[in-house]
Amino acid sequence: MSVAKTPGHGPLAGVRVVELAGIGPGPFAAMLLGDLGADVVRVDRPGGAGLAVNPLYDVTNRNKRSVIVDLKSPGGPDTVLDLAERADILIEGYRPGVAERLGVGPETCHTRNPRLVYGRMTGWGQQGPLAQRAGHDIAYLALTGTLGMTGAPGTPPVAPANLLGDYAGGSLYLVVGVLAALHHARATGAGQVVDAAIVDGASHLSAMLHGMLAAGGWQDRRAANLLDGGCPFYGTYETADGQYVAVGALEQQFYEEFVELLGIGDRAPARKDTAAWGDLRETIAARFKTRTRDEWTAVFEGSDACVAPVLSLREAPHHAHLAARGTFTDFGGITQPAPAPRFSATHTSVRTGPAQPGADTADVAHDWGIAGLLPDASAETAADTAVATADASAEAVAAKDTD
Repeated sequence: MSVAKTPGHGPLAGVRVVELAGIGPGPFAAMLLGDLGADVVRVDRPGGAGLAVNPLYDVTNRNKRSVIVDLKSPGGPDTVLDLAERADILIEGYRPGVAERLGVGPETCHTRNPRLVYGRMTGWGQQGPLAQRAGHDIAYLALTGTLGMTGAPGTPPVAPANLLGDYAGGSLYLVVGVLAALHHARATGAGQVVDAAIVDGASHLSAMLHGMLAAGGWQDRRAANLLDGGCPFYGTYETADGQYVAVGALEQQFYEEFVELLGIGDRAPARKDTAAWGDLRETIAARFKTRTRDEWTAVFEGSDACVAPVLSLREAPHHAHLAARGTFTDFGGITQPAPAPRFSATHTSVRTGPAQPGADTADVAHDWGIAGLLPDASAETAADTAVATADASAEAVAAKDTD
């Protein structure tokens, strides 16, 4: 499916973004900008890049258009510079120095477009002893102290997928950074480089905890605190059917309602009696084991006891509250999270499915006025390629739906 020639509505309508293809936080950040209405052009490399994810289902490439440029070919860097000249934001996720060696580093881009916001997404950052080292989400979290807070005592720390590092500490900080720099560029005419490092963002997320640690209100060990599973009325419990419920009854009034509905109000200790937390945890755990997850969900329905069922990825879109809000949406046969946050005037939406590598070359060449995107093929040939890719995508989705 070819992306629409004109961007959809959203607060970033009219903003042009170039994404140099990579994996993880860079594509997610570009997706978020696209969700907000920006015209995002993803520059894919010949042969593709990334993990073994079928491009048909990589929703981090929704609301984008794709062109293929070989940066190692004689004209490749100039083509990217042509895009950068017409863009407001460029995002790259190479190791430090790689973009410069390819001829598309920030200094070269700013020569062509002084207003450009050049966003750099890495795990370790542009400087420091580890800047040139390979790494992944879990390693970045390990050094920042955030990974060490997860899991139960005596067990290994728990890897939180790649949500906390790549996306929270990486993508979201990159987006905040490039939008702040865009505001500055529009006010002053001067672009700049945004160095977004996952180690910086993940550390920044723990600001409140560092304050509590300094004040003596947080113990620097796992599962010993109010918010890390150490507290018996803030954590998860297994139910009779092997499922789980989450409890977050922190405040006094919520705690009182929780223990009453759980059926232990007559023997529950005072909330602040930390010496009794071990026995309270055992009592709560035993009680939850007497009914299924859905039965307990019904017990706490409509209350302020702060208890919720722990749902799977496939279950979540069907929850009544999320369904009522439209938190998830179906597009192109794929159930996926809808754009967030929401805006009262500049509404956002999923406008297109995942951009297929190179499928939008002709449209982008026309819309951005860059004939160099089509050095060896006419616009008609490129359009035929886009149609063929879209047809293959539709066939694959249809096949999936019949499995």
